[in-house]
Amino acid sequence: MSAEAHWNALGLAIGIIFCISLGAIFLWMFMVPKQIPLAAARARRSVDAIKRILVPTVGMPYSERGVELACRLGEKQKAEIILTYVIEVPRTLPLGASMPKEEEKAREALSRARAIVELHNLPAFERIERAREAWEGILRTARDNDVDLIVMGISPNDGRSEALKRTANEVIRRSKWEVILDKPASRTP
Repeated sequence: MSAEAHWNALGLAIGIIFCISLGAIFLWMFMVPKQIPLAAARARRSVDAIKRILVPTVGMPYSERGVELACRLGEKQKAEIILTYVIEVPRTLPLGASMPKEEEKAREALSRARAIVELHNLPAFERIERAREAWEGILRTARDNDVDLIVMGISPNDGRSEALKRTANEVIRRSKWEVILDKPASRTP
């Protein structure tokens, strides 16, 4: 009789554990998720929809910060990162003119940018674009590659690069795509 009591106690313990587990599963299944504002849900959905990000680079540290930011923005959804270097061809030369120094500089900048993207295990595509103005090449690349977002790293306000500021302003003004600018803090002596 003690053996039967032992089996009954064991069966009772297993039954209680089973009922508690089943109850916990039902509670989890029927728990209503916390309500979030509609604007927050839309913002999250729009960020999750980013599949292709264009990042112009010039090979400077602030430009490479833009590549890093783009990678972090696209990491969750495994977005493609399209890296572009725009060679600005003077109006006195034809667009197809040979510019070996600029082309080498472009290849080096794109190579460094690709290394950053590869650290994030994201697909990277490189393009060297030629244009009279950098903003024209950036927007053409965005159009040709059907991007969802443009991320640009720009220089801090140190007075060195008015051309880069003009480029960023024109991209923002003329772009039909979302544009994110990353500007490091200015360094004061």
